[in-house]
Amino acid sequence: MADPTIRQRAEQLAAHLPPLLVAAERVAAVVAQGVHGRRRVGSGETFWQFRRYQPGDEVDRIDWRQSAKSMRVFVRENEWEAAESVWLWCDTSPSMRFASHLATSTKAERARLLLLALAVLLVRGGEHVALLGVDRRPSTGRATLTRMAHALALGDDGDDSLPPRIDLPRYAQLVVIGDLLVPEAEIEATVRHYTNRGVRGYLFQTLDPAEETLPFSGHTLFEGLENEGSMLAQRAEALRADYQKRLADHRAHLKRTTRAARWRFGLHHTDRPAPEALLALYMALAGHA
Repeated sequence: MADPTIRQRAEQLAAHLPPLLVAAERVAAVVAQGVHGRRRVGSGETFWQFRRYQPGDEVDRIDWRQSAKSMRVFVRENEWEAAESVWLWCDTSPSMRFASHLATSTKAERARLLLLALAVLLVRGGEHVALLGVDRRPSTGRATLTRMAHALALGDDGDDSLPPRIDLPRYAQLVVIGDLLVPEAEIEATVRHYTNRGVRGYLFQTLDPAEETLPFSGHTLFEGLENEGSMLAQRAEALRADYQKRLADHRAHLKRTTRAARWRFGLHHTDRPAPEALLALYMALAGHA
């Protein structure tokens, strides 16, 4: 019979482990069996920025000259520390909460799962990761994954369909997961912002299969999830051809935008296995795709 004290401690430990992290590690374990570590691109030890001292920082990283200019303590960050990192962001806007009868989860649930599973793989490989718009700097280790899982679990009520345009160090990488069903000019502006700063990126479009095929017929009421209003179609099947052409044109534009910026583009449908999508993401970051 198992020691009740050990069992109690194990149950307490499991209770504090976010379910999302458990699921992400399962998906990552499937992919990890068949891939190797990423190729890392060094960028020297060029100074990037000063930032406020945080508990846990090594004392020898403090820049005393910069700190002497104010009442705050600053540490010096070199470019390689942030460049050898991957910044992650997923769309949590209302449109991501859609799930048709063809899928087993919403787009938001799948996006968060893939994002965290990717972080698990990267951290296992010694990489530094960060959530864009949440973390101040990249980090690694088990605590990083747990913190990310909690942040992603709480971030289901956002309204931003694209990542915020903030400064990242040159040579950093940015992974964006979302449905990307936003105006093309806005996507171009976001990609341009990061490209002009030397950031490499990956756009990963995640759609419900119904959004790809429009498998509806007869009288169908379409309701917008982001204040677009509603539309009653007398014969939904009559809209299919024009709808699919418009979606194909939009995707072709996404591919042209990423190709021009030397970024990468991927597509995933939520009725497909999560490990399949994770493998595509990870291999693209490794430069194999």
